[in-house]
Amino acid sequence: MSSTTLAPIEKPKPNRAMRRRARPKSGALTLLAQGEPMIWLTGGALVLSVAMILALLALVVFNAMGTFWPDRLVEITTVDGRKLLGEVTRSESYVPAASAFESLPEEHREQAQAAVGEDGEARRRLLRTGNYELTNEHFNWVSDYEIADESLPDWAIIFERRAWGRFYGTPKTLLVDGQPTAEAPEDVWAQFSEHLPEIQERFERANAIREHDLGRLNAREEDARLALTEARLHHGAESAEYAEANAHLTVLTAELTEERTEFATEIKELEDENNRYAVVVTTASGQEQTIPLSTVVLAYPANQLTWSQQLGVYFARWREFLFDMPREANTEGGVFPAIWGTVVMTLIMSLAVVPFGVLAALYLKEYAKAGPVVSAIRIAINNLAGVPSIVFGVFGLGFFCYIIGGFIDGGPKHVGIDPWPSGTWFVAVGFLAACGTGAFLLGVYNLSVRKAEMTPLRKVASWGAIALWIAAVALLVLVVMHLPHFNGFYEARTADGNPTFGKGALVWASLTLALLTLPVVIVATEEALSAVPNSMREGSYACGASKWQTIRRIVLPRAMPGIMTGMILAMARGAGEVAPLMLVGAVKVAPDLPLDTTFPFVHPDRSFLHLGFHIYDVGFQSPNSEAAIPLVYTTTLLLIGIVATLNAFAVLLRARLRRRFVVGQF
Repeated sequence: MSSTTLAPIEKPKPNRAMRRRARPKSGALTLLAQGEPMIWLTGGALVLSVAMILALLALVVFNAMGTFWPDRLVEITTVDGRKLLGEVTRSESYVPAASAFESLPEEHREQAQAAVGEDGEARRRLLRTGNYELTNEHFNWVSDYEIADESLPDWAIIFERRAWGRFYGTPKTLLVDGQPTAEAPEDVWAQFSEHLPEIQERFERANAIREHDLGRLNAREEDARLALTEARLHHGAESAEYAEANAHLTVLTAELTEERTEFATEIKELEDENNRYAVVVTTASGQEQTIPLSTVVLAYPANQLTWSQQLGVYFARWREFLFDMPREANTEGGVFPAIWGTVVMTLIMSLAVVPFGVLAALYLKEYAKAGPVVSAIRIAINNLAGVPSIVFGVFGLGFFCYIIGGFIDGGPKHVGIDPWPSGTWFVAVGFLAACGTGAFLLGVYNLSVRKAEMTPLRKVASWGAIALWIAAVALLVLVVMHLPHFNGFYEARTADGNPTFGKGALVWASLTLALLTLPVVIVATEEALSAVPNSMREGSYACGASKWQTIRRIVLPRAMPGIMTGMILAMARGAGEVAPLMLVGAVKVAPDLPLDTTFPFVHPDRSFLHLGFHIYDVGFQSPNSEAAIPLVYTTTLLLIGIVATLNAFAVLLRARLRRRFVVGQF
């Protein structure tokens, strides 16, 4: 048996080109090829974004949480003899002008110039001195080189009032029926603290009578007056209906006058009792001011408070901010109406935008075939997401308020549309019924034929059904807009120049923001539907389920977390919008809440306050900008908290749905 010896294989000698290619790459090229720089770049961008968000939140929280903390009252005597009493709100360094020292007394001029640092900078503090009715100023800057003496007076009191802002001074005497009952500051303060709770209770009782009891009487009289106006418009001023309505109004007015007299007597008794008490306060400059106790909301000796007492004042201010009405051009008081307006508007907006957005996304994803029409719709949705929000506000004002709202108030004539004669209108209704019936029958025929059996007749029936549905919708709009003998539901109010829906209102603001956030819901829903595996759809079809059964029982439940994500994004954007609301419903002052205990409880025709608009109003239109700065941060924090709370409920619901419908990975 012979064996074969294999010759060794000689490896080719590498030439210069092969050696160049085999040369190991440099460290930089290897790092770039592996993508390490991009990992660091993208990770760094993420860290930077998170850091900016956290820094913004930290800035808002830091400034907001200190807004209501009670500061000490500082009394400063300047070298020129002025005396100031107030709270130090902030301090800063600045370079004083040379002329600033010339106004000082000669004996203090050199000392003041020496007090300035080598860099020429001096420190100054901003004092909130209040007492606006006496000084016409809320704040005063005081430089350190101007100060001759500084102290913390024991009996310096801060009076927070319902009007004119804060007052700072030392209590001199307490007046009861114009007679002094206490002279020493401690005695004055003791009696003041004893009487103030009772006075505030009486004030709240009188205020409740004005708002609720008298408001109820005014509403009854207004309804009777509107009935009289309607009788005049419909039957004429010489008709029996007008005479009957006029007689009813006369009798009702007499009854209501008696009830108003009783309420007015009770209010006067409460106010007379409150007006018996007043406190005389001496300012740092020696002026005296008499303050009725009924005008005081909160008072405390700032320099005598312990830490626990300061905490009590702090929480009392927070309670006032969250549950009271605003005052002093929204720079003081609470934001309770704005909280209600923001929450109710956001909920109504969500109820309006989510169903329409989900239905539109379902049709585009599950039913519509790819083509130029669907592509144009998707392009329009993407473009709609980039339209400035103020454009939506203008559209809402013109379409919802003036056209739809005007039509509801006064009928077709009120919006410049001539009603059709009765004969023409009934003919249009007949055509509408025929188009609707034909579209329905053609649709039933199309559903009864299998999809595979596409015949020319079925194609004609499909296009005919679409054309008839379009014609039916167009006729429906025309029939409604040209309705004869329809003068609106609030013709009397419209005739008096007080429209109900033909102006900015809660419902129009909600619908405007629903249009604004509609692209967000559609895009998020389409992405959620796309995430459902096609194998689930095919398995459902294999079990004999129809298209709609598959969507309802298989697709929608598993896409629900993504749909909830779209709703969360829509709520977050809608709650923070301000520009459209200024045109379609948000106001600076709203006497009535959009949600209250009066039937029907939710009043969509009312204007409302909004936290975002409140931030804009306080920050940019306030007559007292320095006092408004802390409120801007506080209201911003409150708005963030409300949006986060609403989103938290949606996130919890989304997590629950996600745990229920977990899509397995195969």
